[in-house]
Amino acid sequence: MTVRVLLVDDQPLLRTGFKLILEAESDLAVVGEAGDGATAVELTRSLLPDVVLMDIRMPGVDGIEATRRIVRERAASTGHDPRVLILTTFDLDEYVVEAVRAGASGFLLKDSPPEELVAAIRIVADGDAIVAPSVTRRLLDRFATRLPAVRDSAPPPGLDTLTVREREVLSHVARGLSNAEIAAELVVSETTVKTHVGNVLAKLGLRDRVQAVVYAYETGLAQPGHN
Repeated sequence: MTVRVLLVDDQPLLRTGFKLILEAESDLAVVGEAGDGATAVELTRSLLPDVVLMDIRMPGVDGIEATRRIVRERAASTGHDPRVLILTTFDLDEYVVEAVRAGASGFLLKDSPPEELVAAIRIVADGDAIVAPSVTRRLLDRFATRLPAVRDSAPPPGLDTLTVREREVLSHVARGLSNAEIAAELVVSETTVKTHVGNVLAKLGLRDRVQAVVYAYETGLAQPGHN
């Protein structure tokens, strides 16, 4: 299956570079480009990409607001389920927390190697793992004191609704581990881990693994600075 990607960045040269990298992959296709958030929302609606590669700082509607609008439309959609992958730099880390709040499925450093960019897009398209675990941990540790609420409406049930194994899986997710890595840690199959993760998200009323990490920090299951 080909992953359809929309490139969103106000720098044409960067978009060109990303496009060259992605189009060299047989399973990735760049279906459109946008230089601002408003255009990104319109193109997401018309081109139906699987993944939106979203810059944060852009003129007019920025990447945070564009992500928020895309996710809001996704929630109301009956079939299209685009995922937003945020591009960030070390000096813009504070914006990533807002991106998570807006509904981004992951984020990647702008200076990441091409193979990491390609892998990240595939991961987000599959909804299987958090992008750049080490960056996830560093950002969440830094901003744990002001993490946003992970819920869109009523608070989900507490940790007491989870089984012991589901809590264990959630703690590993909070460490930024992929399903394969969690399976190796727990000596179970990757399919079993995927089932547990799905149960955790459903029971807690969370949208995806990124929100699960934030939830783990908010509830104290994961602690800043702890592995």
